[in-house]
Amino acid sequence: MTEAVPISPCVSICALDENDICVGCFRTGGEISIWGLLSDDEKREVYRRIPLRMEGKVAPCVVRKEKRSS
Repeated sequence: MTEAVPISPCVSICALDENDICVGCFRTGGEISIWGLLSDDEKREVYRRIPLRMEGKVAPCVVRKEKRSS
């Protein structure tokens, strides 16, 4: 069984904190800006990092350098 395509975790509370983390969805600014370009696996990795960020733990941005320049 294949996994469903991850949808955006946006909750329409869009504001980045001092660490570049959205206070609504807990994605980084980089992850938000290229969400549509990320692979399904990359989106799933973002989802794995969200709970860590919600707990105040460090979870680096998933965005790869080559994706930013696309």
